[in-house]
Amino acid sequence: MSLNIVLIEPEIPNNTGNIGRLALASGSHLHLVKPFGFEIDDTRLKRAGLDYWQHLKVHYYENIEDFFEMNKNANMVFLSSHGSKNHWNIQFKDNLFLVFGKESIGLPKPVTENNLERLFKIPLYSEHVRSLNLANAVGIVVYEGLRQLNSN
Repeated sequence: MSLNIVLIEPEIPNNTGNIGRLALASGSHLHLVKPFGFEIDDTRLKRAGLDYWQHLKVHYYENIEDFFEMNKNANMVFLSSHGSKNHWNIQFKDNLFLVFGKESIGLPKPVTENNLERLFKIPLYSEHVRSLNLANAVGIVVYEGLRQLNSN
């Protein structure tokens, strides 16, 4: 049983490193879609991922088109603060792709507009918060998925 964590154009190496560690801890696969806001050998990425990075199942894509072409038959859901359904409503299944956007602007507008039925959000309970940190959001969604998968 595994999930797929997809980061579209991640910008912050520390977030990506932390998400890499989370992917390994949760038995998930990590998919990184270029361009990145950092070099993949950035020391901040390695520090956040510690010595776990070499054990991680990570897939790299040259761009978003490459990602969608290579995974065209995959079961995907998309996470965005613009979603209308909460992440608790995701029907988690083995090998599900959880697609997250970059830290500054989230998922590209065409992706959200073309996937409204598969667009989910993490509820926020303060009008003073626009969104959560990407690494925190990924952790929330991945472990909700594991909870659901392990309760079946």
